[in-house]
Amino acid sequence: MKKALKIIAALLVVLAVVYAFLPRYAQRALIYWYPKITDLHLFERDTVAAPVEKWEWAVAEDYNSYVLDAEDEAYIDSLRTVSFLVIQRDSIVFESYRDNWNDTLTSNLYSSTKSIVGLLAGCALDEGKIRSLDDPVSRYIPSYTKGMQKEVTVRDLLTMSSGMAWDEAYSSLFSLTTHGYYGDDLYALVTSLEVTEKPGVQFSYRSGETQLLAFVIEAATGKSISEYAEEKLWRPMGAERNAYWLLDKENGDEKAFCCFHTTARDAARFGRLMLNHGNWNGRQLVSEKYMDEAMSPAAYLLDEEGDAPLDYYGFQLWIMHYRGMTNPFMKGMLGQYVIAFPERDAILVRLGHRRSDVYIGENPSDLYRFTDIALKILDSRE
Repeated sequence: MKKALKIIAALLVVLAVVYAFLPRYAQRALIYWYPKITDLHLFERDTVAAPVEKWEWAVAEDYNSYVLDAEDEAYIDSLRTVSFLVIQRDSIVFESYRDNWNDTLTSNLYSSTKSIVGLLAGCALDEGKIRSLDDPVSRYIPSYTKGMQKEVTVRDLLTMSSGMAWDEAYSSLFSLTTHGYYGDDLYALVTSLEVTEKPGVQFSYRSGETQLLAFVIEAATGKSISEYAEEKLWRPMGAERNAYWLLDKENGDEKAFCCFHTTARDAARFGRLMLNHGNWNGRQLVSEKYMDEAMSPAAYLLDEEGDAPLDYYGFQLWIMHYRGMTNPFMKGMLGQYVIAFPERDAILVRLGHRRSDVYIGENPSDLYRFTDIALKILDSRE
């Protein structure tokens, strides 16, 4: 028994020594491990303040009259859904909260945040702060000229085709994604990475490119991405509640590739912006021209496999071709979806703790299952 205790004690000492020599981001990753939608308390954050005057969704006369069948109910629960919201013609048709959630709790949107950054790039372009999408990044970040960095344009970042040497791995302790999420040096991290592939040729999903795009927007506007989001989107859209953008450290940089916190009802506002091509109650928050391009596939690029024109990604927005419809949408790593259905004048927001591990093409299979459930709800109204 004493020998076993000594061995355990020795192992603990070794582990403590190893832990002490790990980079700080890796230490934090070991403590908190896999990201959670309730990570607001783990990081410093900026507040994206809601305005005094709110714009609220109407509630449909048949609100929540639809009853999920047992199979759909079980499926929604199986992936630990916390919010399932269906809106049509600006009225909430179906709204379900689970796992002690409600309409006031915020969730990390994870990579759906990227789409917000893409919208803000459009705002900066409309203002003339970004002169052209074909400007080199170095126009805004003068140090970004090492090797092929100098060839990268704003458009390349928007379409994730810059060729940045980014490691998009979520379960590796030492990946760049883990470093970005748990680290405290985002600016140094993404601006120092080499460009290893010819920019503007092939789409490849890289979170670092969105982060660099956010730094371009900040340099162009002279405002933090949180301040700019509040000014250009959150207040004009009449958000009901404050949102929060996680930072890499106190007074640091927003984790623009992942970490915008909001409620399901407020997340749905981005779906409404997509449906209305950037217009909000008569005010063009993002130009229609930019929105149309953002919601169209960047078909001049090769897809991630490199063997066909890209048909499912625009400017930081995904495009789903399903059941004869073309639906622009936002997608987060744990199944944070904001889907616009232009043909039905409808929006689906699904937030939760998990998504399916099975993929159909570029999307997890739950995206289509949740879409089917939403379409059942909408069909029941006809």
